[in-house]
Amino acid sequence: MPSRSSERAEVAITEAAHRVRALIDARAARRVVVDGRSGAGKTTLARLVVEAWPGAQLVSLDELYPGWGGLREGAALACALVLAPHAAGSVGRYRRFDWTLGTFAGAEVRVDPDRPLVVEGCGALTPASAEVADASVWLDAEAALRRERALARDGDGFAPYWDMWAAQEDAHIVSEAPEARADLALLTR
Repeated sequence: MPSRSSERAEVAITEAAHRVRALIDARAARRVVVDGRSGAGKTTLARLVVEAWPGAQLVSLDELYPGWGGLREGAALACALVLAPHAAGSVGRYRRFDWTLGTFAGAEVRVDPDRPLVVEGCGALTPASAEVADASVWLDAEAALRRERALARDGDGFAPYWDMWAAQEDAHIVSEAPEARADLALLTR
């Protein structure tokens, strides 16, 4: 098992992205998993990392959660359909969840095993995903800041589900210990 960072520094998202890139470079990583609570900055961090990583592709668990009650299932789908095939040198395949229709729909998305991969989302870091990830990150932030960010981003669409989603995050944290499992754990500001 790779050595884990005991550091839990408070950093801006741009600084977090630099730290993740340094971890990627140090490990010659091909697969990175970014987990954390809603509003911690996972998507922003992942986008910054992908922008600075030539050829990298990004998969967000928002595309795989089967609705507001599907944190655990979305994480399992990401591992089975995206991360594990990528690690085996195979093409990953999935269909995006259509939040309006309430079902997986649309064209198949293909994940190229020859390109680096970042998978981000609440619940992404589990024992199974840690097995196939080359690097893993846990992001968190102060609760009021996370809520403010998430509701500013998703507004009225997320507000009614905040408590239900937070309960799933809590269950994930208790059962999977993602922060302890992460190679790098950071607080964002």
